[in-house]
Amino acid sequence: MTQTHAYGTTAATQPLGPLGIERRQPGPHDVKIDILFCGVCHSDLHTARNEWRNTMYPSVPGHEIVGTVVAVGDHVTKFKPGDTVGVGCMVDSCQHCASCADGEEQYCENGFTGTYNGRGKENTWGGYSENIVVDEKFVLRVGHEARDLAAVAPLLCAGITTYSPLRHWQAGPGKKVGIVGLGGLGHMGVKLAHAMGAHVVLFTTSPGKQADARRLGADEVVISKDPTQMAQHAGSFDFILNTVAATHDLDPFLALLKRDGTMCLVGAPEHPHPSPNVFTLILGRRSLAGSAIGGIRETQEMLDFCAEHGIVSDIETIAMKDINTAYERMLKGDVKYRFVIDIATLKQEAKAA
Repeated sequence: MTQTHAYGTTAATQPLGPLGIERRQPGPHDVKIDILFCGVCHSDLHTARNEWRNTMYPSVPGHEIVGTVVAVGDHVTKFKPGDTVGVGCMVDSCQHCASCADGEEQYCENGFTGTYNGRGKENTWGGYSENIVVDEKFVLRVGHEARDLAAVAPLLCAGITTYSPLRHWQAGPGKKVGIVGLGGLGHMGVKLAHAMGAHVVLFTTSPGKQADARRLGADEVVISKDPTQMAQHAGSFDFILNTVAATHDLDPFLALLKRDGTMCLVGAPEHPHPSPNVFTLILGRRSLAGSAIGGIRETQEMLDFCAEHGIVSDIETIAMKDINTAYERMLKGDVKYRFVIDIATLKQEAKAA
């Protein structure tokens, strides 16, 4: 084991601050990564504050990791020192259930091991740290330019969370796709659906977001609080990706689907949504679905797609010491559209100490 500087917390009521953690030495199939950037996800805040009632302390969040390979195990074949790589939301799975065999490790029937707060071979700590050691099966190759690396980090969660359902429900030319919400997930949904060739409609409650939505690739913007605007799109969508993480009425959006259309939920609210009117589903053979991140194969596909199309997240880079302020701003929606930590600031802070 080796000591590593990190930022984390020892209790739900405590702010994040400097912590010393231990990383394992690379085994035969492991890759050691010097972390350059780590995105900030709302899941980080939920975990740090034990809002899902499953946090193991001390907790070091962070599952949107971009860095440089510095060492590899003797049996590693996919990576070498100097490679630019990423690590997303998971670092292990059972590798033998039907989902894992299909390359859908995110649905591992025995439970995947999270990049942080995971209960696998060891308790896991995430990317708010100097380095990380990960089995090569769960390491991803990053093909973006060096100048884009900070903005690549959120692709490892926000990117794949939106890419996977858009691909699964075949967003593309000739399809009318709705994106509900223009936040960390929604802005990626707009960019990806546009790049896939779909006709993209952004739904927002904020009239002030219309110009930004069009800049990101939306063909149309609908103010979802306006019944007249909503009625103009009744029964016309092939697919709607709902990224909103606050409890709301789903029926107005379900009514916008064509026959056999689907609305997929990727936002996770603190309290359940009201149950939809069953007749809204029955009378149009409409579907309400959900989706979780993506498997390693699909996440690599997403990274390659984004590199080919020049897609990265819209970010605000912060210093490690500002993470608690970033959490409070994130709760207020005061970010366009993801925070990313420059891990060099953590290394500088640790060196000064």
